[in-house]
Amino acid sequence: MSEPSAAARPWSVSDINYQAIEVERVRGDRDLFYLLVSASFIESGSDTYAGNLATYYARVPDAAGWLSEHWEAEELQHGLALRRYVEHVWPEFDWERGYARFFAEYSQTCSIDQFEPTEALEMAARCVVETGTAAYYRALEQASDEPVLRDLTRRISNDEVRHYKHFYQFFNRFAESERLGRLRVFGALARRLLEIKNEDAAIALRNVLRMERGVEAIPDQEVKALNSRVSTVIRKNLPIEMTVKMLLRPLHLHSGLERAVRKPLVAVVSRVMLH
Repeated sequence: MSEPSAAARPWSVSDINYQAIEVERVRGDRDLFYLLVSASFIESGSDTYAGNLATYYARVPDAAGWLSEHWEAEELQHGLALRRYVEHVWPEFDWERGYARFFAEYSQTCSIDQFEPTEALEMAARCVVETGTAAYYRALEQASDEPVLRDLTRRISNDEVRHYKHFYQFFNRFAESERLGRLRVFGALARRLLEIKNEDAAIALRNVLRMERGVEAIPDQEVKALNSRVSTVIRKNLPIEMTVKMLLRPLHLHSGLERAVRKPLVAVVSRVMLH
């Protein structure tokens, strides 16, 4: 699998020194295995979602162009970089076959009809997703003491923060012309926050378990239990203040009101994200 081509990026997969991985630090950590394989599957399938998103914004050439030429390529790079890490540490896992099974199921969930009804609201929703992924990889960095993994997850988290800034700028542009009130923006943020991780992670984990056991039928309850268990690793290391600050930004609250709502929102996010 070759590295996806794109305009210049801040880093490339060739910058990651996979031969320096301290395998003994991570190989026995099954929760980390499930988290990294799941993330590599989801990131590697991002071109389907990105294509739909570019189609949604087809009438806005600079938005569609950035999505196709930059965002999609960098998300695919994340998937490739994570795949190579998994294959180095757990070479017995047939990543390619597992991904093919994952994608056959995952691709059925990627459709334009699931997007928000306006261009600005969908950009607000994307801000939520980029917030979640930035926080996820920052948490993974904190959860491990393996130097190469820490370097890789830090690079990915930084990319996700940069992507967030682009989505936020597009949101502001579209919101001005759509004259959206805060209530509608809040609704889009809340909807995407509540669905941020459930379906994609469940599909990924189900297909990892199928690969491990060589059976087709994996009970939903078992997938949920595994998802809850591995998510504990993320919850314990979640950069909650950073997460809440990023989530609140599209609401453009006055500083006093933002301070007032931040504490209760921290409690809500702590319960909702990756629970």
